[in-house]
Amino acid sequence: MCRVSTPSPSPLPADIAARLRRDPAGLVAAIVQQHDSGEVLMLGWMDDEALHRTLTTGRVTFWSRSRGEYWRKGDTSGHVQHVRSVALDCDGDALLVRVDQVGAACHTGDHTCFDAGDLGAVVGGSA
Repeated sequence: MCRVSTPSPSPLPADIAARLRRDPAGLVAAIVQQHDSGEVLMLGWMDDEALHRTLTTGRVTFWSRSRGEYWRKGDTSGHVQHVRSVALDCDGDALLVRVDQVGAACHTGDHTCFDAGDLGAVVGGSA
């Protein structure tokens, strides 16, 4: 299901909303990282409302592109993400959400969504 951007006012503070560079569907990539280890746990998508909920509730909320609805991590699985910080990258098109992850981060039950295996890239050296 494709998300259709609506011209409704953003629930975000004006300075934050102005810095976001959304894709044509009105979404921004949100990289989720364990706050104390730095481990990358998953990637999700947020629109202004999902980011607003994340910033104001202490729990991470995403927009599900496949289901066409908001979902809060852990509501059905119990694998909750407690927000520790949220940062916007220099281009405004990606968020870094640092969390305290309770349980598995991936819907498959894996600790992270990146446990599926290394792709075998050639390892580069330093110059």
